[in-house]
Amino acid sequence: MRDPRRRLLILGSVLATADLVGRGVAAQPARLIKIGALSDAWGPTHEIVGLRDGLHALGYQENKDFVIGVRYTQGGAAELPAAARDLVRHGVDIFVASGGGSAAKAAQTATQRTPIVFVGVSDPVGLGLVKSFARPGGNVTGIADLETELAPKRMEIFRELVPGLKRVLLVYDATNADAVEKLAIYRDAARRLGLTLLEIPVRSEEEARATLTGIRKGEADGLLAPRFVSLNIPGLINEIASKRAVPTMFHHPFFVERGGLASYSASNHELGRQAARLVDKIIKGAKPADLPVEQPTKFELVINLKTAKALGIKIPPSVLVRADRVIE
Repeated sequence: MRDPRRRLLILGSVLATADLVGRGVAAQPARLIKIGALSDAWGPTHEIVGLRDGLHALGYQENKDFVIGVRYTQGGAAELPAAARDLVRHGVDIFVASGGGSAAKAAQTATQRTPIVFVGVSDPVGLGLVKSFARPGGNVTGIADLETELAPKRMEIFRELVPGLKRVLLVYDATNADAVEKLAIYRDAARRLGLTLLEIPVRSEEEARATLTGIRKGEADGLLAPRFVSLNIPGLINEIASKRAVPTMFHHPFFVERGGLASYSASNHELGRQAARLVDKIIKGAKPADLPVEQPTKFELVINLKTAKALGIKIPPSVLVRADRVIE
């Protein structure tokens, strides 16, 4: 069993305050800005990399104008509140929460004062993070991910990719409120597309592994990975599906780069760059309450042709031409 202490490691520069002198960027902060990044992933995500790249593009220098300390809980959504409180104790100036609503809610519960920028939340109003997209109120704003609109499109593309796709297996974390909430979206999409959605709730990584390992040949025509990494379900799907020769559809290209068939989502890196612009405004004095929630502007369809070939799937040209990236 993994040592839970590993889940609360802080990466990158040590969060510490320092005075800066002799800097040539007039609009930059008068002291080192401490950004606390919170995620249930296994390490710094594409969103956090995009945040760093976006701040660099705006003229900020890491370790001179800002540092990013990352708390990640390795799929453990239940550990996010403790990780958020730990960042508060370290005196972060701004929270950046990525990977869905659970991290953002944990940050919001931990502090009502420190500005919070979420990255990739489907329904921030419904979750109680903000009052409205136009006027968030409180100490939270961020970048939505349009998952409500993208989930049905993901299933539609999956059906186009896999001839004869009828039965789609969805294993999800029953302890993750975000994951449970999204079930209605997938059910409705499956019904409209004439697909049968086989839902299997699990409550631990061990149960998820046992469930996926126990899939019988012909039980499902495809595996739909949930958007959330809690319980390591997408990672397990990628590991086990290749052994079972089952096509997969993911939310994130990370898994396609490692053997999954395809993914479709908003660009996570670009979401991070958008978040950097909100962080910049907050550093310069803007309040999250007055910064409208933004929506993604770039989307990615990624297809792994090597995997398709191994599965005996011929990708239709009409789908290939729409792909933003093809892995061969």
